[in-house]
Amino acid sequence: MRKLILGLAVTLDGYIEGPNGEYDWCFTDQDYGLKEFFTRVDSIFIGRKSYEMAQQYADNNNGEFVPGMPLMTEYVFSTKLSSVKKGAILIAEDSINAAQRIKAQPGKDIWLYGGASLTDAFMKAGLVDELWLSVHPMLLGSGKPLFRGSDSRTKLTLLESKTYESGLVSLRYRIDK
Repeated sequence: MRKLILGLAVTLDGYIEGPNGEYDWCFTDQDYGLKEFFTRVDSIFIGRKSYEMAQQYADNNNGEFVPGMPLMTEYVFSTKLSSVKKGAILIAEDSINAAQRIKAQPGKDIWLYGGASLTDAFMKAGLVDELWLSVHPMLLGSGKPLFRGSDSRTKLTLLESKTYESGLVSLRYRIDK
């Protein structure tokens, strides 16, 4: 079965966006392991808000919402959108069962790109297998937290850590189930 990997940037105080949705704090001066990560995945799960932000960014950056990202199957999870760009697949109902079905299909691993609501739902459903967090040496003080409250603990096993000269720390954890 394919793994679902939550891979994203987070501040040291646990935020994935600033209070106004900004992500200008993210380091873009080098690859930070993305090229290698892209060899592991062939699909991306993305929520509506993240999809809309990514499309807006892509419109101003030669169609890429992540620099160097290869062509992937994009699954957009939304009950509010009625259509998505050509080639993307809209999942409008029963996101948990749809994600389970997609994970069971043959292929490489799947990148859970965001957003917070989709991540929360998939974490609570036990669908996320790995966390790949690029921890930026930044304290935002407020914004959108990576994780919402939970009624249970989640045990993790460290798979890899890498520190960059910029102070960014890349952490990969397996979620123990």
